[in-house]
Amino acid sequence: MKAVVQSEFGDASVLTYSDIEIPKIEDKACLIKVAFTSVNYADIKTRIGNKGKESFPFILGLDAAGTIVESNANSPFSIGDRVIAFPKSGSYAEYVIANEPLVFKIPDSLSFEQAAAMPTVSMLSYILLHEIGQIKASDSIVIHSAAGGVGSMLVQLAKLAGVQKVIATVGNIDKVNYVKKLGADVVCTYESFTQEALKQTNNQGANIIFDSVAGDVTSMSLDCLALYGTLVQFGNSSGKAGTFKTSDVHSSCRNVKGFSLGTTRKHHPARLTPVAEKVIELFDSKQIKLRIAQIFHLSDAAEAHQLIESRNYEGKVLLKV
Repeated sequence: MKAVVQSEFGDASVLTYSDIEIPKIEDKACLIKVAFTSVNYADIKTRIGNKGKESFPFILGLDAAGTIVESNANSPFSIGDRVIAFPKSGSYAEYVIANEPLVFKIPDSLSFEQAAAMPTVSMLSYILLHEIGQIKASDSIVIHSAAGGVGSMLVQLAKLAGVQKVIATVGNIDKVNYVKKLGADVVCTYESFTQEALKQTNNQGANIIFDSVAGDVTSMSLDCLALYGTLVQFGNSSGKAGTFKTSDVHSSCRNVKGFSLGTTRKHHPARLTPVAEKVIELFDSKQIKLRIAQIFHLSDAAEAHQLIESRNYEGKVLLKV
């Protein structure tokens, strides 16, 4: 089969389109023929070596949409089932293995393109909003990096839940219209969001702030987080750690919560099943959708990575396999 293989850390040129053996299924796992896979920012961090140690060679990719081609006896999945999945060893490949708890059936009415765009960003966003942030309709919230995949999903899901005020940030002012069309009430840049959030809340501050950027954005977020507010931290796309002091939280009764979908896939995959069912239904009923920024062929994965790194896109970038 064809796959994009990486044998060293580095820029996009380290991604090589190669011939490798089709993997063999194990107990309680399925073999999936991939139709599309998405490119996530975590792939960039892994490629350059910012996600910890890796055993070379390896295949990037967190999620995939495709068709079951082999399963075990007594499996809940049958040959021909259309699914989304979080594969065991990367998804930039024609065939992937995924453990059954991380495979989810999708209806025929849901396109593979939308299905491939959704797994990581929609499940992560749903958990962030409803389980970690525990949003209420009366809240005012800030969503950072709102034009990206997770940000696009957070904005839509927040408005679908009836959140009163969604304040979104973008790195490029050209993305304002896109984020407003998603449902954001106010869109601003990282330079101005602290003042804007205070202005929009009569100087009370936002009840919940969703931060995937970290670095300076974390401390700036604390400057506009309300009493009893929650800072939800789920990434560091800036490449820098965010910092805060214990005095930033205890006297103001504020809290900081962290969440990782990767940790949850590894240690508590069953937690994702009800979430997957919910977001698949929301996509299938077209209550939410994701803009597909661009689709690249699997052999052009390096170009897809360059687009992600340029940040000059809105929505999700896919690889057609």
